[in-house]
Amino acid sequence: MPVIFETMAARNFKGKPVDILTDMPPRIFDLLPRYLEKYSWRDCMYAGKEHGEWVKYDGKTFCALTDAISLGLLHAGVQKGDRVAIVANNSPQWNMIDFAIQQLGAITVPIYATISHNDYDYILNHAEVKAIFIEGSKIYLKIKDLLEKLPSLELVYSIHPVEGLKSLDELVASGKENTNLKDRLKELEASVLTDDVATIIYTSGTTGHPKGVMLSHRNILTDIQFYCPHYPIDYTHTTVSYLPLSHIYERSVLYGHVYLGSPIYYVENVGTIMRDIQDVKPEHFSTVPRVIEKVYSGLMHKGAKLKGFKKKVFFWAFDLAGRYDVSKRNNSWFYLLKLAIADRLVFKEVRNAFGGKMKLIISGGAAMQPRLVRVFGAMRLPVVEGYGLTETSPVMCTNSLVTGVIKDGVVGVPCGDLDVRIDEENSEILVKGSTVMKGYYKDPEQTRLAIDKNGFFHTGDRGEFDEDGMLKITGRIKEIFKDSMGKFISPALIENKFAESNWIGNMMVVGENQKFAAALIVPNFEQLRHWCRENNIVYTTDSEMTENKTVIKRFREEVDGYNKFFGDFEQIKRFQLLDQEWTVDSGELTPSLKIRRKVIAERYKEIIDRLFAE
Repeated sequence: MPVIFETMAARNFKGKPVDILTDMPPRIFDLLPRYLEKYSWRDCMYAGKEHGEWVKYDGKTFCALTDAISLGLLHAGVQKGDRVAIVANNSPQWNMIDFAIQQLGAITVPIYATISHNDYDYILNHAEVKAIFIEGSKIYLKIKDLLEKLPSLELVYSIHPVEGLKSLDELVASGKENTNLKDRLKELEASVLTDDVATIIYTSGTTGHPKGVMLSHRNILTDIQFYCPHYPIDYTHTTVSYLPLSHIYERSVLYGHVYLGSPIYYVENVGTIMRDIQDVKPEHFSTVPRVIEKVYSGLMHKGAKLKGFKKKVFFWAFDLAGRYDVSKRNNSWFYLLKLAIADRLVFKEVRNAFGGKMKLIISGGAAMQPRLVRVFGAMRLPVVEGYGLTETSPVMCTNSLVTGVIKDGVVGVPCGDLDVRIDEENSEILVKGSTVMKGYYKDPEQTRLAIDKNGFFHTGDRGEFDEDGMLKITGRIKEIFKDSMGKFISPALIENKFAESNWIGNMMVVGENQKFAAALIVPNFEQLRHWCRENNIVYTTDSEMTENKTVIKRFREEVDGYNKFFGDFEQIKRFQLLDQEWTVDSGELTPSLKIRRKVIAERYKEIIDRLFAE
């Protein structure tokens, strides 16, 4: 049996307790009339880019279009319990469709646009979708053959015009023509219960077929009730959004913004995020660590281009920031004095690059490098880490700016009344409470394996509580492997430490049943190219660059430096530099930018085998 840890120990911090939100409505779509009642004066509820310009939707317009979509779907034959898929990029229209589906008592099935053809085939058939909304012609051409033979599919709509398909605009027009169905729509809305399934989210995972996570209205709204009060956010804030709405993390966060009344601006893509942030000037946004790492890498690259005294001051300031205590318990007055000087000389300009109004950055999806939490905290751009899974709606734990319960290297305290425990046998993190999923769709066996007879969901993550009652993630149970000497190695711990290096873009540790640990390393190509220019290293291709003996020697020095943080059996003895970045589109990364170990292991099998060859 698991052993419980007294999670309330986190209240040892000198911070006020956080109460859960008490006026949360029972169904997700009930957020809309609440928004109209409280925030109808706002000129922007959602905004998206169209032809390079921001197009804003106020609450009244957004809700009217949502109702029209519901009526159009109802006229087309969509009923309570039907599964309706969305395969599209983030936009206000995505949210309209989502709310419209839910108002009918139907179930939203969001699908990542970047998944493989086989995963599309599996999800569409497994969910037995009746209707599907697609972004446009690119996605349609990718899955047209699947749609033509999908037995359950009756309706296909495109958000942007596609020849031969009904458009979203046509569906809205149909809804406006069929106002006689409003009473039927109200009946369907009234029939939806808080414990009904609102969405089925197919987890991207790193191995095997995706599993359909069933989340109810209660699951998601209770989670928002629990975690929202930990962030000092209200209707005066604006946010930008770029993380995929197909993931419950961003979707839940944005439902929270509708509750709070804070406007949401969708950036065009992750590549334009800093430009759009400077344009919108938001008070906060949600992200994953990989993006913060890239921003930090960009700052270091700019610093390296400076000359003389300016360069010395720049790196002095960032070295100082790396020693910042985000809990604010161990920052001496003399340290804070130096930090104030660094702020005036360096960090103020960084904040301006974030729009000048940024008050916090919320991070989830993977572990953030502790050093980056310290650095951004010192720059008065605090990064607030949280933890959870799709199956937990998603947030289980979070650091808290409201209470002052915040540290680097941990994911915070359990939210609300969630019962978070550590299994004494294998250190697995377990959780029980109202945010835990209803189960996996059409898969009672996997549900039984995930949720034990006592109601605890087994996360598959290993963790521990520190002396302050804050949860620290120590690795994935399935990812931990033994070397040939029987020593356990946690690749995630090693990879997270090496991620602090400005030379390493991505990395995967290998070595199961081998004599030593090795690694595949994707260089930070921006940093590496800059270094090659400074050192007169000539190359014509990235492959030629990563095979250069001087380059390899420089990476050996970097690896040796970080090896000092680990025991001998954990140290990276051999490595291979790769000449291509890992991306979501090429399949090595999940949409939340975690590495797909199985995919990478198969794709680079020959290279991995050579690493362990005698």
